[in-house]
Amino acid sequence: MLLAADYPRFSLTSPRLTTAQVDFFRRYGFLHFRGFVTPEAVQVLLRATEAVQQQWLRTGVAKVNGVPIKYGHDVDGRPIVQRFAFASQHSPVLHAFLQDARFAALFELLDAPGGRIGENEKDGLVVNHYVNVPGSEFSQMGWHTDALRDVFYGRRIGPMLNVGVHLDACPAHNGGLRVLPGTHRQSLASMLLRKKYFKDTAADPAEVAIETEAGDLTVHDGRMWHRVARSPLVGEASRRRVMYVPVLAGKYQPKHEHSPTPFYLRFLHLVK
Repeated sequence: MLLAADYPRFSLTSPRLTTAQVDFFRRYGFLHFRGFVTPEAVQVLLRATEAVQQQWLRTGVAKVNGVPIKYGHDVDGRPIVQRFAFASQHSPVLHAFLQDARFAALFELLDAPGGRIGENEKDGLVVNHYVNVPGSEFSQMGWHTDALRDVFYGRRIGPMLNVGVHLDACPAHNGGLRVLPGTHRQSLASMLLRKKYFKDTAADPAEVAIETEAGDLTVHDGRMWHRVARSPLVGEASRRRVMYVPVLAGKYQPKHEHSPTPFYLRFLHLVK
């Protein structure tokens, strides 16, 4: 489903979506909101993630609730965390942020009762820190759908949204999120076979680049094909930090410290 790069950017100021926003999501499978977080709040969130990073580097955390933590190196060679999981469980600031009443507006998009922020489910609040330098372990992510995890566990695909809070500006020429509009309505066969999960990183003629400003919020359906393109830039200019949290409905399935590592995450080391 072709969509122009100048697709509408919305605003989210109350715990209710407009008819135009719901209609756009139903058709294309994603929404993009400008200025969900103020510049000052972005800096607060960045400091909170850095505090979690320092704690985990100091204590050598390898997994959180069964989910591997991905480490790499920054532009100056210092070790950094490049993929956090359940970050809000380790930061009162991040936990408080997820209580923002505006998130409840998104529950309508699930088309199911019992909508909630999955702070303790799936991978919880994930922070992805992309940087393109030698030694980086996370500069892109190949094509995938978030619904694959349900398929791996033999479960019926449940309602899920992936909600991203973008902490850096990311114009299209710096890589970033790409989506295939309308693929949230694809068949199961297409969801499984349309592309090679994570290994296929090539651009698609139908993809749309989601160009974000720091503080923007994006939402995409868990069944939608999407990827994160590598930045052609190197060093500080390539830095992109995004927080993702699942919005869910259905049976509550929290993770805990004794949770096993999900099968699909055993291949996380291949994602570079």
